[in-house]
Amino acid sequence: MSKHLKTLLNGNQELCPLLTKVDALSALQRHFTAVAPPHLTQSVQILSLQLGTLIVAVANATIAAKLRQLAPELAVLMQNRGCEVSGIRVKVQVSFDRLQPKPAPHKLSKTAQDALKELSMSLNDSPLKLALEKLVDKG
Repeated sequence: MSKHLKTLLNGNQELCPLLTKVDALSALQRHFTAVAPPHLTQSVQILSLQLGTLIVAVANATIAAKLRQLAPELAVLMQNRGCEVSGIRVKVQVSFDRLQPKPAPHKLSKTAQDALKELSMSLNDSPLKLALEKLVDKG
């Protein structure tokens, strides 16, 4: 959250509790991300903490089943990090689909491009030669 927005929310008596809640949920999200398996954290959103029960949303039933299986262990790990979590409740929200970062396109190094170009030049006309030439052109 930007500093300007935090200053604005802190200055307003009615919105100050909202900032406190956002900070608490952000901290819980960071703690959860630190203790949960990385392949699961991409699809989890912390919704709330109610009477010691951490409520999380996931995008599909497969992830929900795995998290339900790990919930007791994750709750203990979060307690070890100072969070007041006694249990975890998992909700499936199909509409919730956390944006996945797009992988950066891989670029060939100059050395790799030169080596592939040299290899393609040494080959007779073939599908492999054409594929290598395309690969070198994309670079």
